[in-house]
Amino acid sequence: MKIGFFDSGIGGVTVLYEALKVLPREDYVYYADTLHNPYGIRPKEEIRELVLEAVDFIVKQKIKALVVACNTATSVAIEDLRKIYRFPVIGMEPAVKPAVENHKNKRVLVFATELTLKEKKFKNLLLRFDLRNIVDYIPLQELVRFAERFEFNREVILPYLQEKLSTFNIDDYGTVVLGCTHFQFFKDLFRQVLPSDIDIIDGNKGTVENLKRKLIEMNKIENGDGRIFFYNSGIEGTDEDKERLSRYLEHLRMIE
Repeated sequence: MKIGFFDSGIGGVTVLYEALKVLPREDYVYYADTLHNPYGIRPKEEIRELVLEAVDFIVKQKIKALVVACNTATSVAIEDLRKIYRFPVIGMEPAVKPAVENHKNKRVLVFATELTLKEKKFKNLLLRFDLRNIVDYIPLQELVRFAERFEFNREVILPYLQEKLSTFNIDDYGTVVLGCTHFQFFKDLFRQVLPSDIDIIDGNKGTVENLKRKLIEMNKIENGDGRIFFYNSGIEGTDEDKERLSRYLEHLRMIE
C-alpha cells in the first residue's frame, strides 16, 4: 500500500522530499490541488470541502497513511479527516514548540500564510507554548504564488522579503519558523536576508518522523519501489507534471 500526500499545490513536495530520505523504499501518492491553489485566501468552509473531496480520491489509490502536507489544510480539516478515516492522518503545524524551547534568549518570528495565522489551531499553539509572549508572526502569502510559478529568482524574492521584514528589528530574533511548506523552497534566500546566527526551522522533519513512527507501530513499513504517483486536482500526472515534480525535488537538493 502507498503513503498519501496532499497539498493545495506544490509546497508539500518539501515534506515528500524529507519522506523520500527517511522512507526511500515506500511508494507515494502525491495530490496537488493546483486548480484551487492558493488555499490561504479562501473561506474555511470552501477549503474543508476541497480537502475532503481530494482525500476521498486519494483513498481510492489504496493508501495506508495520509500526510496533509499543508498547514492551512491541516488547520481547517484535520479533525474531520481523523473522524472519517481509520488510517493515520498526519498534519502540519508551525514549529512553535521547538522554536520557543530553543529561542536562545531572543524572540521567535513565524512566517506563514494569512489563514494559518488567523486560525484557532495557531492561536492554541501560542497559548500552549508562548507563555512569555516572545513569538511574533508575518504572513508571506506571495511566496506561495512564487513557488507555484517556480519563481526562485533572487532579484524578485529578496526585495519582497526585505520589504516584509523592514518594520522588524531582526536582531531581536534568535529563531525563524517557516510555517508553510512552500516556504522551504526559499530557505537559501531566507539565509541571505537573515543574520547568520538566526536558526531557521520548520515542521517537515518532525512530521516525517511521526509518519515513520506510526507505520512502525502498525507494522506497515514496506519495501516498495520508491515510486511517486502524481495527481493534479484529480487528474493523473502527465509527463509534463512529472518533469515539474522532478524540477522541484532537484531544487530542494540544490539548496539543502
